[in-house]
Amino acid sequence: MNTSTTTQGITSMLPMLLAFGVIFYFMLIRPQNKRAQEQQALINNLQKDDEVITSGGILGKIAEIGEQFIIITFSENTRVTIQKTTIVSCLPKGTLKTI
Repeated sequence: MNTSTTTQGITSMLPMLLAFGVIFYFMLIRPQNKRAQEQQALINNLQKDDEVITSGGILGKIAEIGEQFIIITFSENTRVTIQKTTIVSCLPKGTLKTI
């Protein structure tokens, strides 16, 4: 085998490898980073009396906010302490009353 044919084979594969790298970035890495930034913004913007849903599917209203933990109220006498990172989304005000 000639070294020039080996070099031609490698250089002809290089654009295809670059294309796969670009596709991998736009299909996997970029959306994951965007979702992580959105989740961090959600956690940073939580306030008392926000209605939230946890990753376990529990709905509640924020009673107290700590640095890493949140106390959620489900009814007058039911309070649960959870980690901030378990909050999946913030619901519109009044959602808990309609459920």
